[in-house]
Parts: sequence; C-alpha cells; structure tokens
Amino acid sequence: MVGLLKMVKGRWACLPMSYQFYYLKKNIEAVKQTLKNPDLQFKTKIDQAIMMVIHIAEVFQHATILLVTDSWFGNASLYRPLRRKLGRGVHVLSCLRCNNTLFDLPDALDRKNPGRPKKYGEKMGNAASLAATYLPLAKEYELNLYGRTRTVLAFDRIVMVKTLKTKVRVVWVYRKTQWVALFSTDLTRSVQEIIEYYGARWKIEAAFKELKQDIGSAETQTRHPNAVMNHLHFCMMATSLTWIYASRLEKTPNRRHAVQGRNHFAFSDVRRLVAEAALDDNFSSLFPVQQKSVVNSLVTVLLRMAA
Repeated sequence: MVGLLKMVKGRWACLPMSYQFYYLKKNIEAVKQTLKNPDLQFKTKIDQAIMMVIHIAEVFQHATILLVTDSWFGNASLYRPLRRKLGRGVHVLSCLRCNNTLFDLPDALDRKNPGRPKKYGEKMGNAASLAATYLPLAKEYELNLYGRTRTVLAFDRIVMVKTLKTKVRVVWVYRKTQWVALFSTDLTRSVQEIIEYYGARWKIEAAFKELKQDIGSAETQTRHPNAVMNHLHFCMMATSLTWIYASRLEKTPNRRHAVQGRNHFAFSDVRRLVAEAALDDNFSSLFPVQQKSVVNSLVTVLLRMAA
C-alpha cells in the first residue's frame, strides 16, 4: 500500500492512496495452468511499488515526491527506475544497513590524472564503523517524534553511495545502546525533517490497523474479485476522508480513552466525531437525501402520446 504521510493536528497520519495484491510466483504459474490464462504475469513487490508511484506522480506532475520506506525498499531497485521515469522530481528517504560502504565526495579540482574525473572520492568505511567515529561530533536536536517532543543525538554528512550512484545525506541517530543510519537523496532536507519523516513511517503500519479493525476491510464476506476490490476502495476512501475531516476541524479532538504515554487523539476519536456530525439535524440540509420521484416518467410520456 502507498499512503500519504500528513501531519494532522500535531500528529502524523497515513492516508491510503493506492494498493496492490501480491501473489507468489508459484501460485501465478498454477493459476495460468489451471485457468489457461497466459495474460497473468508475476510482479515483484518492487515492480508493484514502482507502478503505484508512477500512477500517483501522473496526478501530481508538478510536485516533488519523497518516498519514505524501510531498508528493504530503499535501494537502487526502486530508486533508479523511478528516477529514469520521473526525473529529478522523486527522492527516497530510508535506512542504511550496517554494512553499506560509503565514499567521500569526489574532488572537483583533482585534474592531475588523465581520463574522466572520478565519480567517487576516498573510501570512508561502512555505516557501522563511521557511527563510532562520528559519535563525539553528534549534536542534540529537539524533534516531534512518536507523538511527543524528544531530544535526539544525531550527526549528518553528505556522502556517496555506490548502490544508488548518487549523493545522499546520511544522518546517524544515536540512542542509549544502539544507533541507526538514515539517508535521503534530497540533500535539501534538514536533519530534523529526515528523522521526523522516518519516524512517521510507523504510521503506515497503523494505517493497516485502521483499515482492518476500525473501518472493517477484513470483515467483508464478498468472494468475487471485483467486489473485494470495490470494498477495499471504499474502505481506503473512508479512511482518507476521516483524516481530511480531522484536519479541517477548528479544535484538536480530545482522546476518549486515556493511554499512558499517548497524548494525541486516536483514529477512533475522529470516527466518533464524524458519526455525531452525521446524526445531527443540520446534516441533512448540507447533504439532502435524494427522494424517489412519485411521477412515473414512462407512464407520463405514454399518457401524453395517447392524448
């Protein structure tokens, strides 16, 4: 699923935009043999993600797309095909693996050796070794992370990554006993934005819970493929409209059920406000229910012809 990460009343939310069903290759081959349908083609998760992003980019042609993914999607298999198709209007923000090798920027003034200029500078080491090197140079940042203001120790540097073949801004985030290295191909993003955007990635998992439990996409009894897809489309639309309704409210919704460590409102709180607004007497004036006409148009035409 591809969703829009949006800040709604001080908290992050994921608005579903597109989805694809993933089938194993062996299941596709079995269906092709039993149903004799040669048009079925196996697509990897990377191919499905590329197709969905391209379809969304066709609608927002003048917007810069920043893809926030985990380390499995944050590689050249996703980035380079999208860059060839969409140009420089697409960027990736993801997490580096500990064994990713990083290189310094090439020296533009180094013209001593014949031939074309170097694309990569000196080898700096992998993400793990550099994390220990840059720890004394890290600074503290105040961020809105996971629903509250937190103090984060981080260090950033622009380097070259051979897997992506481009410059990236790497941010090492240090916790008490662990560290994580985030990167962004959009060099204009600040350290705060990179950390906050990657922290908001968890809301994608929350969106699955909202779709399945709160909206009820998993409770459908339909079996026909078109009915299943229509039901999921309506559920995704209902989820997005709920968050859009929350963003248009004048006041921030209150949390109905208190949870320790969570001060922001929940998705169910917005659903309750939508239900209360729909049951209000003034709702019918804004969205009147279409009444069936008591005049039978066919009978009226026949009577006029007879007259």
